[in-house]
Amino acid sequence: MLRSGLIALSRSRWLGRFISKNPVAWRGASRFIAGETIDEAVAAVRELNASGMDATLDFLGENVNSRAAAQATSEAYTEALDAIRANDLRSGISLKLTALGLDLSEDVATQLLRGVLEHAAAGESLPVTIDMEGSAYTDATLRIFRAVRADHPHVGTVIQSYLHRSAADVQALARMGARVRLVKGAYLEPPEIAFQEREEVDAELVRLIGMMLAAPARAAGAFAEVGSHDETIIEWTREHALQHSIPSEAFEFQMLYGIRRDLQRALVEDGYRVRTYVPYGTEWYPYFMRRLAERPENVGFVIRSVLSEGRG
Repeated sequence: MLRSGLIALSRSRWLGRFISKNPVAWRGASRFIAGETIDEAVAAVRELNASGMDATLDFLGENVNSRAAAQATSEAYTEALDAIRANDLRSGISLKLTALGLDLSEDVATQLLRGVLEHAAAGESLPVTIDMEGSAYTDATLRIFRAVRADHPHVGTVIQSYLHRSAADVQALARMGARVRLVKGAYLEPPEIAFQEREEVDAELVRLIGMMLAAPARAAGAFAEVGSHDETIIEWTREHALQHSIPSEAFEFQMLYGIRRDLQRALVEDGYRVRTYVPYGTEWYPYFMRRLAERPENVGFVIRSVLSEGRG
């Protein structure tokens, strides 16, 4: 009930406007968000790089309702790419197609995405990942991914293990030799299309990781990005790689900024590639609420931060 309530609240625009202007709320949110400006995001990535981690920058925003807003998002991403190069950072970018105008049309989102991809490919190519959103966007996201990948092989996408369809999607993407981030999923989906029990979602994620790490997938050029903070999932991946002589360079672990920093450092120390998802920008409310919904301990952290601020 807590998870579903928080996800429902994440879609409230009026509450988002109120919360986003509240300095006490920002105190809690700032654990998971690098800042509201590109300079703050660059500083966070520089620190991660110094600790041996790569990054992917996410300019926060989704479901824009005008061409002007979509264009502004694409320009923010070209600014981020310029900042990555200017500061010699080990980072790519992650973006949501609804922030590039997918709600307006697939043509708008595709056109703006191509512009970002062309900027990312100028000079030394930088990785771009198309985030996966709610199930209403899955087909369109994969259509657009396939449409642009022929010209931009550095682009990757995301698959969520809680959807019943995901095994078929991963199988097709593995055959393509795609780069795929595999995650459990952060949206509220009905039982007709999504697993509801945590054990089912976890088991499916393990299955998808195994598919992406299989010899035929790797021979095709597929690259698995294991997006999880779950130590059981991470340990399974490590053991599976050892048992099948899969080198650690053949995959990477991805985690969110501000979550399980200890685990991120430990994996780096053990010689694994770790990439941290670094969100920034003023439109942080929906992202923040989904992070609270994913992990109940995050709610406790925020409450403690707010109480501490109140006492101050």
